[in-house]
Amino acid sequence: MIAPSVVSQRVPVYLASHQQGRLAAAIAAATAHLDDCTLCPRACRVNRSAGETGICGTGRHARVVSANAHFGEEAPLVGTAGSGAIFFADCSLRCSFCQNYDISRGNAGDEVSDEELARIMLALQKRGCHNVNLVTPSHVVPQILSALPRAIEGGLSVPLTYNTSGYDTVGTLRLLEGVVDIYMPDFKFWDPGVAARTCDAPDYPEVARRALVEMHRQVGDFVVDADGIAEAGLLVRHLVMPHGWAGTREIMRFVARELSPNTYVNIMVQYRPCGLAREIPELDALVSADEYASAIRAAREEGIGRLDAWGPRPLMALRSK
Repeated sequence: MIAPSVVSQRVPVYLASHQQGRLAAAIAAATAHLDDCTLCPRACRVNRSAGETGICGTGRHARVVSANAHFGEEAPLVGTAGSGAIFFADCSLRCSFCQNYDISRGNAGDEVSDEELARIMLALQKRGCHNVNLVTPSHVVPQILSALPRAIEGGLSVPLTYNTSGYDTVGTLRLLEGVVDIYMPDFKFWDPGVAARTCDAPDYPEVARRALVEMHRQVGDFVVDADGIAEAGLLVRHLVMPHGWAGTREIMRFVARELSPNTYVNIMVQYRPCGLAREIPELDALVSADEYASAIRAAREEGIGRLDAWGPRPLMALRSK
């Protein structure tokens, strides 16, 4: 792995926001959205406060599927004790090929109160996790914000990571300014046609571009401490897909030119046909070794200098031709 070039010693930004009252204002604004929900780009406008549900399937309370020390993330997040991953049920993007299809579209998980979510965060910190990693959080921003003061009062002091599909509105992201330390979005597809076929979201590429610009504006380039543990900044994930469907070169060009050539990027190889992927002939395949090598080459040629390398590539996830 190319070592992140910035080293710092920081405290989580949410601590100052809580002390200065900005967190309370964000909670009030986010909670108001639940009455006529436009938190994500789907803008279902349902009354989630009254238990109504839109495309994400989540009402007033977040549902948590699991919470544990996760060792499958990038090395700066995992460190020696793992990333404290909280997997939320449901998703507003709903990719047809999702590797967590049963979580993103099913009725998995248990509803949790703000107090219970705060306790989960604190339990992960007590276990030694280097961060609290909020997985698929876009539709539960009000619940996360409402849990934070309780967690802070209980001693929460590790970075907060927002682990998202990239299908986030700028308005919702601005509620998180001064709250989130590490943004970890996917940038999945460049072509609106591909996004339409796989997620029924032709606006995904434009939404993701605006979202990543806002995330970078808030937190800047990826920052680690003296031990290489993530503290703050933007980490972009990009999954290589069969037959060039992800649009890797165009995405890497955007990241290098519109965000920063110093953006930390993880180009991922683990695509496999999951969920409803086999219903789309072009997605009923693995990524070839040549396709993956081409994606890495494109990133470098477009000016990306900080590529994550997370160890030996799993050969079972690559086809030879």
